[in-house]
Amino acid sequence: MKRILLLSDTHSYIDDRILDYAKDADEVWHCGDFGNMKVIEELEKIKPIRGVYGNIDEAKIRTIFPEVLSFKCEEVDVLMIHIGGYPERYSALAKEEIVKKKPKLFISGHSHILKAMYDKRNNLLHLNPGACGKVGWHKVRTMMRFNIDKEEIKDLEVIELGSK
Repeated sequence: MKRILLLSDTHSYIDDRILDYAKDADEVWHCGDFGNMKVIEELEKIKPIRGVYGNIDEAKIRTIFPEVLSFKCEEVDVLMIHIGGYPERYSALAKEEIVKKKPKLFISGHSHILKAMYDKRNNLLHLNPGACGKVGWHKVRTMMRFNIDKEEIKDLEVIELGSK
């Protein structure tokens, strides 16, 4: 079983609360808009990171993280794209990659809108952890954590970090 901390849109902001939650995870997944290398460096001190770059991320971050990340965690195929949309409103890139990769879990960020939705058409769970940084129009900073046990995604929890 893997314990996952899922975050997005830090926009150069990292604090002790985020880092404390990272300590309890096996892996940290970041869905883009890190903002700067400090966020990456602080998280990497604690746990392994998987992620994608976002639209605000600089060239150095884009050499570390891809635009599209497809991988297997336990027995779950995962697809991650920063600007991915959500069921019935996927971005063109997300539609193409979902058809090609057929993930069980699709993760996107960018919107700063927390979402957990099941997509019946594509037979996948879509997650967007919202934004845990302080830049953007969101009012409450959020992230998610969950477990992947073999082929099962379970114990999904929304973590509210307070107002920005």
